[in-house]
Amino acid sequence: MDTIFTKIIKGEIPCYKIAENDKFFAFLDINPLAKGHTLVVPKLQVDYIFKLEDEMLAEMMVFAKRIAAAIEANVPCERIGIAVIGLEVPHTHIHLVPINKVGDLNFANPKCKLSEEEFKEIAAKIAQSVKL
Repeated sequence: MDTIFTKIIKGEIPCYKIAENDKFFAFLDINPLAKGHTLVVPKLQVDYIFKLEDEMLAEMMVFAKRIAAAIEANVPCERIGIAVIGLEVPHTHIHLVPINKVGDLNFANPKCKLSEEEFKEIAAKIAQSVKL
């Protein structure tokens, strides 16, 4: 059965897409910890990141690095934090979150509320900066 992420990749569910290539897809998290919080997923539906083949895992990290650079270029922050939790959706995904302190990457924090226009604006800005 397709996960919500597979449905997003297939275009069955809308998203604020940042970038994609033949293996990976990046889009804004709709319940972000911070403006610019992005998810990076493989197009291949694999439940757990450490079940990915070594080559795909390495390629996913390189893809995520490029997305992180684009986020950092457009969202004021000290760093881009990275988290892999993988319990809420059975589809490997990496969270890329603009942070200024360690506590900013706490998923128990209140979520950032953005309007549809704000989501569209930040997605477009980040997407323009991606160098794949």
